[in-house]
Amino acid sequence: MTPKKPKAGAAEAARKTRRPPGAAARSRPRRPGAATADPADARLEALAAERIAIEAVSPEIDGGRFPAKAVAGGHLAVEADIFGDGHDAIDAALLLRPAGTTAWTEAPMVLFDNDRWHGSITLPENRLYDYSIAAWRDLFASWRSEVSKKYGAGLAIGLEIEEGCRLVAKAAADGTRGTAEQRKALKRLDRELRAGTAEGDRFALLMGDDAAALMHQAGPRTNLTRHKVLQVFADRPAAAFSAWYELMPRSQSGDAGRHGTFDDVVARLPYVRELGFDVLYFPPIHPIGRTNRKGRNNSLIAEADDPGSPYAIGAAEGGHDAIHPELGSLEDFRRLVAAARDHGLEIALDFAIQCSPDHPWIRQHPEWFDWRPDGTIKFAENPPKKYEDIVNVHFYRDAIPGLWHALRDVVRFWIEQGVTIFRVDNPHTKPFPFWEWLIGEIRAQHPEAIFLAEAFTRPKVMKRLAKIGFSQSYSYFTWRNHKQELAEYLTELTREDCRHTMRPNFFVNTPDINPYYLQHSGRAGFRVRLVLAATLAGNYGIYSGFELCEAAAVPGKEEYLNSEKYEIRAWDWDRPGNVKDDVRLVNDLRRRHPALQDFTNIAFYNAWNDSILYYGKRTADLSSFLLFAVNLDPHNAQGAHFEVPLWEFGLPDEAAIEVEDLVTGSHFTWHGKVQHLWLDPRQRPYAIWRLIPPGAPR
Repeated sequence: MTPKKPKAGAAEAARKTRRPPGAAARSRPRRPGAATADPADARLEALAAERIAIEAVSPEIDGGRFPAKAVAGGHLAVEADIFGDGHDAIDAALLLRPAGTTAWTEAPMVLFDNDRWHGSITLPENRLYDYSIAAWRDLFASWRSEVSKKYGAGLAIGLEIEEGCRLVAKAAADGTRGTAEQRKALKRLDRELRAGTAEGDRFALLMGDDAAALMHQAGPRTNLTRHKVLQVFADRPAAAFSAWYELMPRSQSGDAGRHGTFDDVVARLPYVRELGFDVLYFPPIHPIGRTNRKGRNNSLIAEADDPGSPYAIGAAEGGHDAIHPELGSLEDFRRLVAAARDHGLEIALDFAIQCSPDHPWIRQHPEWFDWRPDGTIKFAENPPKKYEDIVNVHFYRDAIPGLWHALRDVVRFWIEQGVTIFRVDNPHTKPFPFWEWLIGEIRAQHPEAIFLAEAFTRPKVMKRLAKIGFSQSYSYFTWRNHKQELAEYLTELTREDCRHTMRPNFFVNTPDINPYYLQHSGRAGFRVRLVLAATLAGNYGIYSGFELCEAAAVPGKEEYLNSEKYEIRAWDWDRPGNVKDDVRLVNDLRRRHPALQDFTNIAFYNAWNDSILYYGKRTADLSSFLLFAVNLDPHNAQGAHFEVPLWEFGLPDEAAIEVEDLVTGSHFTWHGKVQHLWLDPRQRPYAIWRLIPPGAPR
């Protein structure tokens, strides 16, 4: 069938209105500032404007529900998948501002792998910050890339040069970005391009580094797309790096027949500091109840002179904001805090939310407690265990908000006395909303406050406590003794998402936990666990007696025999077989070597013996690079071939590297990647080396 011919004049009309292939139809232009008539079109235009995808942001805690953690003076490192449609060049920036303010500070993000971008920005203060990511199409960078290819291929680029000039002109006319000086420079560049007649001169100006820098700094950001606002809390450095020493103040008199005082603790401060610790932590120092007081070794019947458990808080003398009279007065405590500060020590207090049956709150606020049908108060229980000297508060019903406010005010009271570090007893048995509220309330006025969660509980519960605000967390390290489980656990803590919120504190023992490993390992085992805790973690701690290798246990239990929780003890702090030299060594190394001041930089290397844990820690610039080999078998000598990580320095397998033995101070050279070690626990169950980068001073 023959097509019909168009009517006269129709062909000419069609020719005039024909669009080039792929060109969009023109719509009637909307007046500047005119409102979009159709709400659906407004949504369409908003969606169309944000062409850049920003995905898989890290850190982003539970979709932004909780803040990430960082350290004041350190950096916030953020990664994200950032990409757009087509082949246009894109750029991105990391945005930061103090929470509650409006002006953003920017740091550039860079592409490093498969649409994955990275950026880092300094957090100068101990406070809460907002952060986000902005990404946009960089039309000038896209133009430069395209015209460079055409120029290199020898194609005519006169029209492309005109397009580049127009991009500059538009940026100069916009004038909303960059500094005043940069905007002036951009206008000068625009004038030069307009004045120039030679195509080569204009091309040289457009392709120059100055033009590229100006357009990046002050040019428009097309299709600017922003991720939602997230938050990060910058703790003071002690939240991420600290060495804790725990002691019972009442056992510091040196005489088991005399109750220790705060003045006795003051006399012990030089000892604690000389060992290299920076946090001195006390279990509860409050009045101890007499009703159902526990006797020695947790006996249900106490003798007249038994001091009771310090965790049975509250008596006629007061509750959580009072001091046990035999320790001293509040003024004595303030003097202790000041004296500790003079020795470079911070005092940490136990915040235990439990009461003896004699606590004043029971009479003043019976609605805060659980009562049984017969009118008696319910004791604390962890079936089959029963704590007859303790009762618990409840947090809801008539206890809210009064109890919540009272507990917040307890923390505020001790902050007024100079204490800003709190170890919180069993926080997992109290409501998550309570802790989120309380920590938020305290940090609003005292961002320097640090909270350690003593929670040996289910993994997800421990991680939730970290997310809701706890600065540090107890961990399962106490029970990780074998090579594979240690490596797997440390890899989880330092590589998975929990690294952004959970800072473990590797306590080697506590008044409640006398680990089986220590009970049967002898002195070598104490040295092993000390070195592991102090070098694997940013925060670690010991309970006094550890340095004396105290291991006497209640048979069949992870509990100390003749525990200080129930009686006053006196110790010979210089008794033979102690590990004080090891404690001094590791604490000195922690202070002197930056590699040990980061938790997430652990790397496990090959040592071909399942009894030897071999790992390294390093700074990003490799200026501080330490290696550790620890014999986990406290009874037998172990040897192994191991790999020196020459590849980390870009060295071949046959290269040589200088080494310092950080225990003996000797220097030597390793030749080649594979070396051999031998660790005899009767001599020393660990080795610590510093690798000296090629060309660095010894």
